[in-house]
Amino acid sequence: MTFAVDLAAAERGSAASASRRASAWLAAAGMLAIACFAPPDAHAQSSRAPRQRAKAAPPAYVSYVTREGDTLYEIASRYLIDGGDWAVLSRLNHVPAPRRMHAGVALRLPADKLKQDAETARVIATSGPAEHAFGKGPYVPLAAGEMLGEGDRIRTGTNGFVTLELSDGSHVTLTDDAMLDIGKLRRTALTGAGDRQLELRRGRVESEVTHATKKDDRFQIRSPSVVAGVRGTHFRVAYDGDAQTTAVEVLDGAVGVDPDSALSRAPAPGLPLQASAQLLAARFGSVTRAGGAPGEAVELLAAPALVQPARVQDGKTVAFDLIPAAAGGSAETARKAAAYRVQISRDADQLDLIRDLRVSTPHADFGDLADGTYFLRIAAIDANGLEGLPQVYGFERRQFGLTASAAPRAGSHEYEFRWFVSRAPASGETRFRFVMATTADLRHPIVDRADLTDGQLVVSDLPPGVYYWTIVAEQFDNGRFYETTSAVRSFTLAR
Repeated sequence: MTFAVDLAAAERGSAASASRRASAWLAAAGMLAIACFAPPDAHAQSSRAPRQRAKAAPPAYVSYVTREGDTLYEIASRYLIDGGDWAVLSRLNHVPAPRRMHAGVALRLPADKLKQDAETARVIATSGPAEHAFGKGPYVPLAAGEMLGEGDRIRTGTNGFVTLELSDGSHVTLTDDAMLDIGKLRRTALTGAGDRQLELRRGRVESEVTHATKKDDRFQIRSPSVVAGVRGTHFRVAYDGDAQTTAVEVLDGAVGVDPDSALSRAPAPGLPLQASAQLLAARFGSVTRAGGAPGEAVELLAAPALVQPARVQDGKTVAFDLIPAAAGGSAETARKAAAYRVQISRDADQLDLIRDLRVSTPHADFGDLADGTYFLRIAAIDANGLEGLPQVYGFERRQFGLTASAAPRAGSHEYEFRWFVSRAPASGETRFRFVMATTADLRHPIVDRADLTDGQLVVSDLPPGVYYWTIVAEQFDNGRFYETTSAVRSFTLAR
């Protein structure tokens, strides 16, 4: 099965009433819809609209206003794929080819014959294993600042990420263990419309596309089973080669779906795409399975919350606990998360990703991470495999370990406590608080010494019994207050 998703001009409308309402909404928003396709022998139909016979689009033309001294030879050479098509311009506009024209003459040029110039995509961020190759050439390491174009292939390994920036400011982020080919990256010479096609071979890609200013602008993410295109939206596409399924999740804007032949009815560059029959609005997604019709629209799960979002990550590993979103009253909103995706990035927009975890419980441990300021994005994943709405938190990683020990002094009734921290502040000093009690909750301390600067304390004349104690370390560094507490320890003094 070949299943395609392609954005189309919403004002074209649809046979299905639901799709007509969706198309009207899209037109108001200035969006295109996505068209999904199956080959003629698949006969899969959308559950939301009856199959319609594809109609050939009428010829489309763009206008060109001449400059003083222009000839049809020059115009064809500048703007058409084949400079020999000056004859087409002559017949179409009833203008003799050799004649030099005055300025201000309006000519019609066939939209499907317009020349396209190659563009490039700039790599603005990479992390972990990330490589690229041109055509059938070997893969080589990929670095930020490199320029890529048509024919380039990108692949990432475990915890490998790449973000591309296109000429119009759109961003495409490839997550770990994924493969993406740049199929088309062009701009029409006369109209300035973009024609960009990226082939997702494996994994996940997230796109945030700048709103199109021209009706024939195209931006497409293609997988072996789906083609997703937009004219200004934020969406994700994930292809699972083992299951042969493609998930499309819309965070902003809209996506339409059609079970039809993508390639047979896709118009040439310069022609607007047709409206779709099924709408995926913002906060909705669908999963398309090989050999089947487009999946039903499913509301994306709400984002979970983060336990202690202001906590400094000062332990040996960077770990987070999540709070699942509260279930609503309806059957749809009451769906529970089957898993969670937790990502760490160096920036709030998640363009410079460095970690990505999918976990089955609301707890994620990333292991060690260098000190610094980072951003965490969390989302719930439903039973369909659709990733829900994200929530982003900023956090600081600052390792501030505290080690403590205690032992009796030989030949005495004294007990000696020692401790030290793993890092010193850039300025100032570390102060400590020692707390001891006869209960594990330390609510009624028998010793409470604050403002200690040394790394030891001796307690004398303790009666026999069981004791509990802890150390609190405090630092004021670069205008921020940091605190860490050792585990509550215990010891027993025999009679």
